[in-house]
Amino acid sequence: MNQQKPVRILVPEAMKKSLNRRTFLGGTAALGVGAFLAACSSSSGGGGSSSDSLNIYTWGEYDDPDVLAEFTSAKGPKITLDSYGSNPEMIAKLSAAKGTTGYDICVPTHSSVQQMATGGLLTELDLARLPNMKNLNAKVVDTPFDPGNKYSVCKDWGSTGYVYDTTVIKRDLTSWVDFFDAAQKEASGSLSLLEDQAEVAFTYFYANGITPNTTDPGDIAAYRTFILEKIAPHVQAFESSTNASISSSARALIHCWNGDARLGILGNAEPDRYKWVWPSEGANLWQDNWAIVNGAPHEDAAYEFINYVLDPAVSLKELSYIGYNTGIEGIEEAAKEADIERPDMVFISDDIMQKLVYSEMTSADGTIIAIYDELKAAAGQ
Repeated sequence: MNQQKPVRILVPEAMKKSLNRRTFLGGTAALGVGAFLAACSSSSGGGGSSSDSLNIYTWGEYDDPDVLAEFTSAKGPKITLDSYGSNPEMIAKLSAAKGTTGYDICVPTHSSVQQMATGGLLTELDLARLPNMKNLNAKVVDTPFDPGNKYSVCKDWGSTGYVYDTTVIKRDLTSWVDFFDAAQKEASGSLSLLEDQAEVAFTYFYANGITPNTTDPGDIAAYRTFILEKIAPHVQAFESSTNASISSSARALIHCWNGDARLGILGNAEPDRYKWVWPSEGANLWQDNWAIVNGAPHEDAAYEFINYVLDPAVSLKELSYIGYNTGIEGIEEAAKEADIERPDMVFISDDIMQKLVYSEMTSADGTIIAIYDELKAAAGQ
């Protein structure tokens, strides 16, 4: 029997305690999804990897450790994960290193793919080496942000909202307007915002009926005034991975992504304590993507891994763990048949989808980032 090689995960100390709180699909839960798996049969893309290592630069707590360990057991490469909290942080590190980071795979959000490609940070993909791409839904391939999947392949997609502690905030919150009101009242000093410059700006734009991708100087100035004067005094923390705060009931009001919120709620000893809100005004729609870093030292292993996670059975495990739609054709039906917990926080209804808008890179991004830096300073972070 071969000894399974370990997965090395480089994460901030504060995140380590929550790594084992995820709820994921076990073997018995997969019974009954045979039709889904048969319809999307796997193609491994040929034998074992030519490398014994694979270095992935990704968002914190964003991959099922079982899937990573199973890949190593089946294919050989030992995986090292390193994490970042925002796209700008990831881009800055890759740009400064000029192809010498040692990373093989990164996970940019849709709005960053073209910037990274133009900047020479990503390798142009050989799609013939990713036969399992045939399993992806048409809505997540050949996208406007990456026509022909020249540089990226869908990892998963989702949206943004917030949770609130119903033992502290005893009224119903349903909107971004409610979010900001509670932030200044019941949740003052117990509020966290996402460690994402654009997401924080979007909360204000949606609450005020402004297109989220606005470049209007008046809109930007109004956002700056509001967020610095009205919200900064009430912020306790800025977080990228929020599930630990939710599972430990650390704050009253938490700005978060849907999958992370689901993870935290499922990990809480009182799972009904927090209520998840899809804000009535709408929110950001995003797609995170696998991409191969320019200068990747283990390119063969990178292709093999991406192809591996596009297998429907593997994808179903990932979805149940991370709580985001992986874009595989038939995945929603398979997940519900497998009786995953809180599918309402994974799969977005048509009514909600109609209010979601893809974020874009705009000429205002530099200003939005600068305002966020001011916000953190004003909040004492």
